[in-house]
Amino acid sequence: MTAAAVIFYYVLNDHKGGDIRTGPGSALAEKIQSIQEENDILRQQVGAYKAEISSHLLDEAHNGPQGADLHPRLVPASSGGPCSDKESYIPKCEVVHVAIVCAGYNASRSVVTLFKSILFYRRNPLHFHLLADSVAQIVLQKLFQTWSIPQVEVSFYLADSVVPDVSWIPNKHYSGVYGLMKLTLPKVLPSSLQRVIVLDTDVTFATDIAELWKLFSQLKEKQAIGLVENQSDWYLGKLWKNHRPWPALGRGYNTGVILLELGKLRKMGWGQLWRLVAEKDLTTLLSTSLADQDIFNAIIKTHPDLVYNLPCQWNVQLSDNTRSELCYTEVTDLKVIHWNSPKKLKVKNKHVEFFRNLYLTFLEYDGNLLRRELFGCNYTSTQSAVKEHQLSMLNEEDLCYDLRRAQVRSLRTHLYFLDYQYEPTPDGFDVTLVTQLSMDRLQMVELLCQHWEGPISLTLYLSDAEAQQFLLYALSSQLLSSRKNIGFHIVYKEGNFYPVNLLRNVGLQQVDTPYVFLSDVDFLPMYGLYSTLKKSIQSQKLQNEKKALVIPAFETQRYRITFPQNKADLLHMLDMGTLFTFRYHVWTKGHAPTNFAKWRTATTPYKVLWEADFEPYIAVRASDIPEYDTRFVGFGWNKVSHIMELEALGFQWVVLPNAFVVHMPHAPSFDIAKFRGSTQYRRCLKVLKSEFVKDLNRKYSKHFILD
Repeated sequence: MTAAAVIFYYVLNDHKGGDIRTGPGSALAEKIQSIQEENDILRQQVGAYKAEISSHLLDEAHNGPQGADLHPRLVPASSGGPCSDKESYIPKCEVVHVAIVCAGYNASRSVVTLFKSILFYRRNPLHFHLLADSVAQIVLQKLFQTWSIPQVEVSFYLADSVVPDVSWIPNKHYSGVYGLMKLTLPKVLPSSLQRVIVLDTDVTFATDIAELWKLFSQLKEKQAIGLVENQSDWYLGKLWKNHRPWPALGRGYNTGVILLELGKLRKMGWGQLWRLVAEKDLTTLLSTSLADQDIFNAIIKTHPDLVYNLPCQWNVQLSDNTRSELCYTEVTDLKVIHWNSPKKLKVKNKHVEFFRNLYLTFLEYDGNLLRRELFGCNYTSTQSAVKEHQLSMLNEEDLCYDLRRAQVRSLRTHLYFLDYQYEPTPDGFDVTLVTQLSMDRLQMVELLCQHWEGPISLTLYLSDAEAQQFLLYALSSQLLSSRKNIGFHIVYKEGNFYPVNLLRNVGLQQVDTPYVFLSDVDFLPMYGLYSTLKKSIQSQKLQNEKKALVIPAFETQRYRITFPQNKADLLHMLDMGTLFTFRYHVWTKGHAPTNFAKWRTATTPYKVLWEADFEPYIAVRASDIPEYDTRFVGFGWNKVSHIMELEALGFQWVVLPNAFVVHMPHAPSFDIAKFRGSTQYRRCLKVLKSEFVKDLNRKYSKHFILD
């Protein structure tokens, strides 16, 4: 079964496991499990697809490129007949170059679906050229760095550098100034790059992008721009009374998919050409309605010899008033689907359910499955080589191999999954709460936000399907959608262990306040803790001294309680037995140095001494603290090791007398169940603890010992 057949089978059956995007409680877990099972099936089918590719490559080696093609033949508009491989053959190791303009948090999220669709079908090395604003660059650099896809290179070009080139053009399109930036690509991209496929972020591939790259060979001498005809009547000016579109050749062209011959455009003075055309038409039309598309069409109207007509299947446009249904009759006709309406997935089309399901398939597809090698191409990135070396150094006979492998595993990371807008308070004492969670703790997020009004850096460990479930949950929550001071970061699931310290590090790395409060998501801060910590940070002079402010931790075993409004309420609840000091009955050593007896009557901050296994929740200066040690995954010693390193660094421990957090009850995690149920797990954790202490002693010239 080909990869195309796998996807279409999945789509046409409309996610037989059910709609994972709705359903509370246990139904949610069942639906997510269903998606995971379908991913397992797809994983097996993709493996079969790899074998088919290998067989195909062997055929090419023996029979030449005339061997059977795995994908449907193209029907170029210029010829009206099949496109023979003899006419246009792409060597298996030729790099396909793709340029995309991407700006903002939403675009950097939606473009990932485009990447997945390209990567699913691709058989050639890829080089993505991303013209991005500073927000999208931060997000996408981290994503590709952690995705570690073999034979994929990514180059970034800061969009701010060319904003002045296009910002003078009045534009009514919702994409704003970034919708005009494709005009600058011949200037922005390296002079050595001669041709590139240019894509909008809202397109989805249904075939190998190399098939599109082949069509460059069809362009004649003067043709420098390959485009699909516009599939609405927009440029015919018949949509409504007094509609005045920009000039276009016939129905005009859509710029969601473009073949650009950069070398030809540079030779003809492209930068001057498009400016002159834009200036001329703006004198009468005053602004663009469809951004760069209007200007491209005005140029083609004047210089029709520049354009090559791409077959319509390479840009099936699902816009308002679309006539795209005339473009295809069979599933195999589809090459690229373009969601070019502001309504996106809500656009009206008689086949919209089919298109939507294809899109959602890639949206929820496990991106880890796309890290496949292209065999026979000597094209390995430095980062991939480093990871391969780290893995090769591990001994697979080691009984703790799985834990050690988890430490060096590269986990895809998508920073700022939702819009984030926050500037630290000017007083210099602002503090961010840093925490992490998995899907089974999602219900804690809104409660946390009710207790903490300050900035939060929150890292979620989710599958691709769960990430979309979280997105719908967050956007439908009035509280979460109104909070712009929460940085939601997604680390995608892979492996058998919860990478708790890696998640904490991701959150720490994105903090932009001078101080951090390090917590866990199942602890609710007392009301007003944000302002209390800011005042304590100032009074304790944390800007000048290496101190950690300890926030005493308590717990309740009741799912419903009246949360204490202040210390007096909390002491009363302790006396009544509705609250307890945290883990007093199972892990006393973890918080014993806090000295809860002294805290009951304390009115001023007091110092305590570090003791073995101490793991308090603390507020510290962000620039002072090291990252968490990622050898600790799952349950056990993940916080203890970090606090021990702070002790090695010479931190003082100061307990705040009028601050507290309360642990809320929940079902045990899978990792604590592993710890309790596996002797081998506990042995390996002991080995890792011993190795950590030896490394710490060596690093800081200390003499810590294990009990």
